[in-house]
Amino acid sequence: MPEPDTSMMSRLTALCKRRGFVFQASEIYGGLNGFWDFGPLGTQLKNNLRDAWWRDMVECPPLGPDGKPLSIVGLDSSIIQHPKTWEASGHVAGFADLMVDCRETKQRYRADHIIVVKVLFKKKDNATTYTMQLSALDGDEASEVITRKAKKLIQKSGGGELLPINIGEGRPFTEIQDSETLALVIGPDAENPGTLTEPRAFNLMFPTYHGVFQNEESKVWLRPETAQGIFLDYKNVLDTSRVKPPFGVAQVGKSFRNEVTPRNFIFRTREFEQMEMEFFCAPEDGMMWYEFWVNERLRWWEAQGVKKENLYRHDIPDGERAFYSAATADIEYKYPFTAPNFGELEGVAYRTDYDLKQHQTHSKVNLEYIDQENGNRRYLPHVIEPASGLTRGLLVLLCEGYQYDESRASPEWLKIKPSLAPIKLGIFPLVNKDGMPEVAEKIYLDLRKHFTCQYDAKQSIGKRYARMDEAGTPFCATIDGESLKDNAVTVRDRDTAQQERVSIDRLREYVEKKLAG
Repeated sequence: MPEPDTSMMSRLTALCKRRGFVFQASEIYGGLNGFWDFGPLGTQLKNNLRDAWWRDMVECPPLGPDGKPLSIVGLDSSIIQHPKTWEASGHVAGFADLMVDCRETKQRYRADHIIVVKVLFKKKDNATTYTMQLSALDGDEASEVITRKAKKLIQKSGGGELLPINIGEGRPFTEIQDSETLALVIGPDAENPGTLTEPRAFNLMFPTYHGVFQNEESKVWLRPETAQGIFLDYKNVLDTSRVKPPFGVAQVGKSFRNEVTPRNFIFRTREFEQMEMEFFCAPEDGMMWYEFWVNERLRWWEAQGVKKENLYRHDIPDGERAFYSAATADIEYKYPFTAPNFGELEGVAYRTDYDLKQHQTHSKVNLEYIDQENGNRRYLPHVIEPASGLTRGLLVLLCEGYQYDESRASPEWLKIKPSLAPIKLGIFPLVNKDGMPEVAEKIYLDLRKHFTCQYDAKQSIGKRYARMDEAGTPFCATIDGESLKDNAVTVRDRDTAQQERVSIDRLREYVEKKLAG
């Protein structure tokens, strides 16, 4: 199996830092694990993706199976909700992972990510077969690494012959019985046996307090998902908006999860943004709308410039999805660190009426919908939830757009869909004299009203093109000596590096047409 392309991720991470897409949070103090800041270009790219999602989900939602536009409205709920919200949703009781700590490395791991592998060897003096245990994080630690650790154990035991290791015979740490020799389990990043503690529960929600006193009565939580705010306001939206099932409520906002092992750049973080929509429908139509939204969300990511072959629909089987879910599919992307496999980008879950039923029970507020067109039929709507990470979506655009070509002025460049690019047009005077800066500035002041432009008069024209390529800017317009005579500029295309002469009078129209294409 091919190894994940970690070198590409290293280059991409360095490019993001160098060009101002993503910075380590609190970097001057050594950083804070699991938290990231978005620089000028990263903020603009993230906002562009958010705005595209909002337009296509709320302002101009897709057509339904009947060919008519869907009804979807927006919401911006509070990050901190009444603490009973999380009791009703099950997060207080169930939103926790079993964790183990490594005494040697001081690292913490999810217990279900620790795979224990038996290692057999024959001791030299009496040819006795011994059983020892090692562990591999996520089950993907290479066979040679486990072999290296096993050989160290053999040396400590006085030598012996190592028998073949079958990684597939490993078992999750949580399945190892107390009667087995847990003391011999080695932590994934440790060298010595007996490093892992017993599993213990670890809540993934960040607690905080409201009001003057900090005690259990004033304890609240930073939301781990945006969905519950939508369920709390479902009745308010229904009562104040001209909507009825089927309809959706969409929200973009920050969520917080105290992830045990944040990793892979901005793929898994402790603070992130979500783009979620809860679609309320009649119970009998749930599966129809579920299939509709899975297909629609796959189509949408393709429309953002993600190659079809890099997307995958993963249907979660029975026994692996949430107990209240009638169906769940993950839309996955082939990240460099998962290739040739895929990792989650967006989930589409058929949540049935679980959430509304829970909040109705705990709040004692009737949340039933009365269908006056069908004999005042009463029911709790079922819910289909397409939930995507905006932060993770940004990572997908960066991974998908990253190109490496040593024949270019800058070997690294970003092929981002033009309408999503942080900067749409770079405007350059060829030299900083002879009236060229004045013409360039006039063009900049006019076009910046219509799309994001950047004026740059420093360094050689080749270096300015390289900077724009690294920023993902699709077009650059250069004002040269001829521009003062023919009232035209040279427009360079990022993807092809081809140049075209365009009249200044029609430059705006030219760029807008390209952005819409």
